[in-house]
Amino acid sequence: MYNGKTVVYTSGTFDMFHSNHLKMIKYARGLGETLIVGVSTDELVCSYKRPPVIPFEERLAIIEALKYPDVVIPQHTLDHTDIVRKLNIDVFVVGDDWEGKYDYLKELGVAVFYFPYGDGVSSSSIKQEILNSYNEMKAKVEARVNPDITVK
Repeated sequence: MYNGKTVVYTSGTFDMFHSNHLKMIKYARGLGETLIVGVSTDELVCSYKRPPVIPFEERLAIIEALKYPDVVIPQHTLDHTDIVRKLNIDVFVVGDDWEGKYDYLKELGVAVFYFPYGDGVSSSSIKQEILNSYNEMKAKVEARVNPDITVK
């Protein structure tokens, strides 16, 4: 708590911003009076998965434009111990694809919520859908150029 207000922190890559990102941020907003949103830097994201499609500065600007966050900051590490201490975080919210990974924050007195993304929209599923569509279109074009190719 800071000045008697519950401080909530949520974070993510927020690549190819979509409705589940918005739902998680809106959910986090409802858990306290102050919402801080961390946006993972490109360097951080590249340390555990493929680079984001949208560059960091643009992802940061998208989150800053939302009405829900009070503060938007860069996130440089997946270890949230220091940020929790420095910013007096009471509540931490992250997608359920990270289930269990942030339970260590409970030892610091932080309530941890894993937001249920479910099987719906994700940046990874959007990227896969784009790739599948591209491959289908490419195969059709190649079939027109070379009629001996069979399109599935």
